[in-house]
Amino acid sequence: MINKILTSVEEAVHGIFDGATIMISGFGEAGSPIELIHALIDQGAKNLTIVSNNTGSGEVGLAALIAHKRVKKMICSFPRTANSTVFPELYKKGEIELEIVPQGTLAERIRAGGAGIPAFYTPTSVGTPLAEQKESRTFEGVTYVMEHAIKADFALVKALKADRYGNLIYNKTARNFGPIMCTAAKTTIVQTEQTVDLGALDPECVVTPGIFVQRVVQIENPAQESKLVAENRRYPW
Repeated sequence: MINKILTSVEEAVHGIFDGATIMISGFGEAGSPIELIHALIDQGAKNLTIVSNNTGSGEVGLAALIAHKRVKKMICSFPRTANSTVFPELYKKGEIELEIVPQGTLAERIRAGGAGIPAFYTPTSVGTPLAEQKESRTFEGVTYVMEHAIKADFALVKALKADRYGNLIYNKTARNFGPIMCTAAKTTIVQTEQTVDLGALDPECVVTPGIFVQRVVQIENPAQESKLVAENRRYPW
């Protein structure tokens, strides 16, 4: 019997190894799997390459993972936002690497990784420092830069509902990078607010089929990043 639902976040992040490349869903707070990230901090993996939209806020979630110096490199679109202080400070000290990727390009690089497409051409970043040392070609008089796909060892993703097969439904815009990250990782680990019986999810509404998911853990009342930041909370508590 297939049952991908685990009993704890500790079990969910077991086996994440030093030096792994990990995709973490989220557009700012929306869709950020805070409980899985905190479990990863407790688990102890280090020298990680993290692929995410941004670098977190305050000192919780992704920002806390960075603050504990577990991250060797960030691949993201927005390394600095209103409440991000940890990453900018470490970057200025030369203690963390950064690869900036335009947001649409980041999404397409991840999607391509999941679709088995090794590289693609885009006009985004042409004529900017981001295009330096990258192959370029001209199609129909327009210059394009070649971008390579991104794949990962693990993906940490937040969903609204899941069944024991790993079929997923997301909560509105909290979907963001989640579906494509699930396809581009060798092992996808999902925290979900609800687990439901097989057949309870309308197949027409399933966003991520279970074939792309390996582990699911239920977090009924996930933490709200903005609330934790407003309270000046730091993880570990």
